[in-house]
Amino acid sequence: MPNAYIVGAGQTPFGAFPSESYRTLFTEAFEAAVASVDGSLNAEDIDEAVVGTLGVGGRQLGLSAPAVTEHVGLHNIPCSRIENACAAGGFAVRQAVQAIESGMADVVLAGGVEVMTDMSGDTTKYWLGVSGETEWERLTGTTFSGVYAQMADAYLDQYDATPEDLSRVAVKNHANGAKNPKAHLGFSCSLEDATNAPTVADPLNLYHCCPTSDGAAAVLLASGDVVSEYTDERVRVAGVGAASERVGLADRDSYTAISASQEAGKTAYEMAGIEPDDLDFAEVHDCFAIAELLAYEDLGFCAPGEAATLLREGVTEPDGDLPVNTSGGLKSKGHPIGATGTGQMVEAFDQLTGGAGDRQLDDPTYGLTHNVGGSGGATVVHILEQEVAR
Repeated sequence: MPNAYIVGAGQTPFGAFPSESYRTLFTEAFEAAVASVDGSLNAEDIDEAVVGTLGVGGRQLGLSAPAVTEHVGLHNIPCSRIENACAAGGFAVRQAVQAIESGMADVVLAGGVEVMTDMSGDTTKYWLGVSGETEWERLTGTTFSGVYAQMADAYLDQYDATPEDLSRVAVKNHANGAKNPKAHLGFSCSLEDATNAPTVADPLNLYHCCPTSDGAAAVLLASGDVVSEYTDERVRVAGVGAASERVGLADRDSYTAISASQEAGKTAYEMAGIEPDDLDFAEVHDCFAIAELLAYEDLGFCAPGEAATLLREGVTEPDGDLPVNTSGGLKSKGHPIGATGTGQMVEAFDQLTGGAGDRQLDDPTYGLTHNVGGSGGATVVHILEQEVAR
């Protein structure tokens, strides 16, 4: 089975862009990905394309993959749309890896795109809500901030953690995002700012919630049989794991863990042949601050109930033993649903190839990305390995 390698990755800035469309954003991300390839890679080299998008606002729900790929010169190749809520982009990468490892393709584009800021707040909440449990959550008035607030409330009640720990997540990720020119909310904040912000859904406040963003990100993957034609920077997809969970929170066994993340992480570690301690950094799905704390535990960075300690001790800071969300995460970098998972891969690729600018870590070898759909109904985890020293 051939290995899959990332040979290029690029993204637009994440934010609010009223003059852009989903097609222009996708084109910008694609061109950035192509430009990042060491050698020459053209549209004619690409055998297949997979695009992650929820289709917020109902734009081009049918044939949305060909609708964007035609604008970058990809014709007469298989183009598929992946919709797995907020994990759509990560699952697009997973399908690209499968196409390569099955031998059906040598070069595959995995992209993600979303436009979210051209609607009213009520309309946006509706489109976000379709990824929750429809009958017992969305149609009864529950929002995702409400769902994650229930998870946060249960976690704070069960473990030695406080609302201030949720604010510490925001402070860390905003500090990282302030160094990222592509971040939607690229400013730092104090612990006081993040603790005293207006309540959204108790115990979550404004600084504990990510923004809704416009943006696109693209990843170019190649088979081990042809990777040397494009780059000497061999960033291998060492492990992939994915799992699903009950869509509705009320049907789950626990409010303080996401079993899909646990299973996806376990599968990815086993495939890569590593343990969590081997990781040099991680990009995790911090749609709400509590989600980052849960990710620490679900992915084996620490034992249940110890996430707040990990955070307080600085382990997940850029200079800690396991930096988390050096991009700024969803909290600061932004959350254009379909592009979030592919955007995580861009940060991981940049870190592993020395292209992360002011956020660059010291010669990392292994990075993990963790992309969650809804409140945990679907999760995909990738582990990337830099095979060649720079």
